[in-house]
Amino acid sequence: MIEQLIIMPGQATPDTHLLVFARVPALGRVKTRLAAGVGDAVALATYHELLAITHKAIVEAGVPATVWLADTAAAQPSAVETQHWPNLAACCQPAGDLGTRMEAAFAAAFAKGAQRVAIIGTDCPGLRAAHLTEAFALLETHDLVLGPATDGGYYLLGSRAPQPELLRNKAWSTASVLADTLADARRLGLRVALLPELRDVDTADDLAAWHAEGLSTTGGQAIPSLGEM
Repeated sequence: MIEQLIIMPGQATPDTHLLVFARVPALGRVKTRLAAGVGDAVALATYHELLAITHKAIVEAGVPATVWLADTAAAQPSAVETQHWPNLAACCQPAGDLGTRMEAAFAAAFAKGAQRVAIIGTDCPGLRAAHLTEAFALLETHDLVLGPATDGGYYLLGSRAPQPELLRNKAWSTASVLADTLADARRLGLRVALLPELRDVDTADDLAAWHAEGLSTTGGQAIPSLGEM
């Protein structure tokens, strides 16, 4: 059973944990699909902006979080590599495809005692604290919470127990990811809740659409505060 939910205020509790998958921002190493259309410099500036938006949402949600970083120089992230994530725990992503890495992160959180765990990336400029707090609130009554992205993927996946089947045999970064995940959830008999659909910024067209909304500083316009949106 899938329920479409409207965002309402929520509050995280100590048994919750948020996983954040991010890359160390470096010229030519981030947002490569976006860079193919707008160049490395704009792609890097955009990624910096997305990191700030994501960090703001996490801080305002007040949920315990661990940042899992890719492209670190060593087995443990340095102070420079974690500078965009002040006051948050950080570690390095393991080897493997995206599903394998996500599976490891979920397993680590549940092994440490978390009972409701959600994972997000850093590609969604519309992400706000309300999405995070509502996701954890919904996990009190649902087995799985998904935040659909307009490109056919998802910007958030939350669960009350390890669900490795949901992270295997997926064509990552394609339009089938959300549908395939929902199909697996139905097969497993999971009760699913959906958050509002949001846009990821992965390509030049995505960036242009974000600029058209007037919310990106890389488009020459400032991001308004939450109270102005």
